[in-house]
Amino acid sequence: MRRGEKLPIYNRIGVLRAERRMSRADLAGLVGINVQSVGALERGDNYPSLDLAFRICDVFNLPVEAVFSRTEFGAMSAELYGRPAERPREDAVPTNHGPAGAEPSSADPSTPHSSTEV
Repeated sequence: MRRGEKLPIYNRIGVLRAERRMSRADLAGLVGINVQSVGALERGDNYPSLDLAFRICDVFNLPVEAVFSRTEFGAMSAELYGRPAERPREDAVPTNHGPAGAEPSSADPSTPHSSTEV
């Protein structure tokens, strides 16, 4: 790292606010900054002072390392359930198939219809 070069500071402010159904205005009022500053912090456009970081952590009742990090946070599902969140593959072809072993739906236009009269 070169002198004067800043390392990124990642945060979970937006996620923590959403979990608590807290608006940006609510958080701004609690920590003594304006609403636009909360948005800039969440986007990573601005970094908090040490004092502001502690005030934000106090609002969420969490330690600094749970809210801020020098490395990107993983998906919450990975931390909670021990695996990454599943994303649909970009090359996946959508199907109209039901559960395994289920009969094809007669409403499915791609299903060939056979007529058997008795």
